[in-house]
Amino acid sequence: MVRKIVQSLTAVVSNSYITGFLKGTIYQGKLKNVCVPGLNCYSCPGALGSCPIGSLQAVIGSAKYRFSFYVTGLILLFGGFLGRWICGWICPFGLLQELLHKVPGKKIRISGNWKKLSWIRYIMLFVFVIGLPLFVVNIAGYGSPAFCKYVCPAGTIEAALPLILAAPDQFGSLGGLFILKASIAAVVVIASIFIYRPFCTMLCPLGLIYGWMNKISMYQMQVDKDKCIECGKCRVACKLDIEIYKNPTSMECIRCGECKPVCPTNAISSGIKFRTKAEGAASFTEIEGK
Repeated sequence: MVRKIVQSLTAVVSNSYITGFLKGTIYQGKLKNVCVPGLNCYSCPGALGSCPIGSLQAVIGSAKYRFSFYVTGLILLFGGFLGRWICGWICPFGLLQELLHKVPGKKIRISGNWKKLSWIRYIMLFVFVIGLPLFVVNIAGYGSPAFCKYVCPAGTIEAALPLILAAPDQFGSLGGLFILKASIAAVVVIASIFIYRPFCTMLCPLGLIYGWMNKISMYQMQVDKDKCIECGKCRVACKLDIEIYKNPTSMECIRCGECKPVCPTNAISSGIKFRTKAEGAASFTEIEGK
C-alpha cells in the first residue's frame, strides 16, 4: 500500500501541468531543464521535468555535443543512491504497467529461458539510445533520437495520445511512424495484462542502467543468512521470479519489497547502507516497513 501511494504521488506530481492536458500544449518552463529519475516522456502535456533517456539522446544526437556530463551524472547519482528502487517506487510508466496487470486474466510468469529476452534491453541502449543518434546523422550533423522516435511506448501513451485527444482535428495527418509506435505501445499494454512489467524486463534501457547499479547502490536488499531457511517463499511472491535469498543484489530486482512479508523468519530487509571508518563495515538502516 505504501509503495502504491508513493508511485501514485510521484506520477501525479511529475505530471501536474494541468494546462497542458486542457490545451494540448507542452510545459517548457525552467523545470524542464531538470531530469526526473524515472521514465516520463518530455512531451507529455503534464510533464514538468525531462526524461533522462530523452535528454541523453538529445545531447548525443546534437551537432555540437556528443556527451552530457549533466545527464549522465544525474543518472549515475540516481542509480548510485537507489538503484532499481527508482523503477519499483517512482517510475510512472512502471506504475501504469502494474495497474494494467491487475486486469483479470491468465498471468504468465517470465522464468527460465524466457528471461533471456531481457537482453533486448542491451540493443535498446547501445543501438537505439546511443548508436543510431551518434553515427546516423543528417547533412547538418544531427542524429535522430531513435529510441524515443521509433520505440518508446511511454512517449506514445503519455504524450502522443493525450495531445491527439486535445487536438483531434490533427488525427488525419498522422502517418506510418505513429502507426509503428502505436503498435508497439499496444503490444506493451496488452502484454502488461498478462506479464508483470514486460517493458521493464525486456525493453527499458533506463532500467538496465539502474540494474547495473543494484550491486553498488546505497539502497540495498539484504538477506540474513543465519535466519534464511531457503524455503523459496520469497521467489514465489516475487512477480519477477527472482531468488532474492541467493542474489539480493540481482539487477532485475526493483526493490518492491513484496518478498519481505512472506519470509517466515524475517530474514529479508531493505534500506540504506552506511559505512563508517570507526566500524570498518557497513551498517544497515531499514527505511521502510513490511
